[in-house]
Amino acid sequence: MVDNHLPFEDRERRLRYLFLDLNSYFASCEQQERPELRGRPVAVCPVMADSSFVIAASYEAKAFGVKCGTMIGDAKVMCPGIALVDGRHSLYSAYHRRVKEACEMVLPIDEVCSIDEMRFRLLGEEREPEAAREIALHMKRTIAREVGECMTSSIGIAPNPFLAKLGTELQKPNGLVIIEAKDLPHRLYELKLRDFTGINKRMEIRLNAAGIFTAEDLCTAPREKIREAFGSVVGERWYYLLRGFELPSEKTRQKSLGHSHVLPPELRTDQGCKEVMLRLLAKASARLRAEGFWAGDMSVSIRGKQQGWHAYTKLPPTQDSVTMTEHFLRMWEGRDFVGPMAVGVTFTDLHPAEEVTPSLFDETVSRSDFSHAMDRLNQKFGKNTIYLAAMDKVRGTASEKIAFGKTELFSEGKGDNEWVDTFRGEK
Repeated sequence: MVDNHLPFEDRERRLRYLFLDLNSYFASCEQQERPELRGRPVAVCPVMADSSFVIAASYEAKAFGVKCGTMIGDAKVMCPGIALVDGRHSLYSAYHRRVKEACEMVLPIDEVCSIDEMRFRLLGEEREPEAAREIALHMKRTIAREVGECMTSSIGIAPNPFLAKLGTELQKPNGLVIIEAKDLPHRLYELKLRDFTGINKRMEIRLNAAGIFTAEDLCTAPREKIREAFGSVVGERWYYLLRGFELPSEKTRQKSLGHSHVLPPELRTDQGCKEVMLRLLAKASARLRAEGFWAGDMSVSIRGKQQGWHAYTKLPPTQDSVTMTEHFLRMWEGRDFVGPMAVGVTFTDLHPAEEVTPSLFDETVSRSDFSHAMDRLNQKFGKNTIYLAAMDKVRGTASEKIAFGKTELFSEGKGDNEWVDTFRGEK
């Protein structure tokens, strides 16, 4: 009988997955590229201003308490002598491609989960603990040889992807953890609730309200209690995942698309915010068109030092920059922020083109054709060959960043986000 046809409790729970999590990825890339940074505390920053924040920290910096989200001014106090470096996202994307190539020398990649995380499936004899361990060590050695000695990783090996990823949290940096069925559930007890992927602050509060305060509480709770705590069938999935059973993956549909940008000091003005927001709208709508989506909702936001601002509007099914700009300018009249620090735009209610019936009374179709023509010219002749006049002063701002779940940088035109290889001295 095929294993998948058996009741969950009767299915085998042998090792099936290897999960790789690169350690302090952005900071490690910088240390690999710049030998003078190795062994030193390093913080990667989006903007060189004390009021900005750290987006990645090396383990040497983490030893002083500096972590992602720490204000740069605070990081200087916490860790005197810390090396602050500008984020170079083209570099991180290039290293990502090199890491993928190195890993493929060892095992085929089952799924690229993010810029610094990959998943691999183990087959046949690879599922034996010692064989799996040797594969993991071989992968670490191959990355060090092919990409660089600073590119360390934590690897988790387990019966399902959920536990394999959790395994990477149990030993950092440069860890290797194997979680077998016989190790469950006690092997997970040392984790905190928010170490589990999918449990944020809000979910932690819900679990606490249900009497679940520790990883042991979560792992030993009856199925009905976990389902009730999560408030849906998701809790029942967790019950089985925590016990090492493999469940069918859930297909998800992209729900939103957007961009944000931390403002440099010289653009922290009313006019600066407006111009950068127009730049983000143009960039996000170009990405919307490249991915074949039309949007039905648009949100804009400004994070302020004293007071922020957020506005939302419905759109006719739209993917063109002009229509979005018109809606934004109407929303802009109601702004009331103080001390702007960062701006953002998000499109929701996304639908692929085949599901969209454009309005008969709006110009969105002809404008979409016009925007696509602009995209083709930029792809042929270079980024910002043609652009809307309103973003003239800021067309060079808001460069592409690696966001959560993203692995490649969106190109707005020929030559955009290219990185000349400097790996191991290559030209």
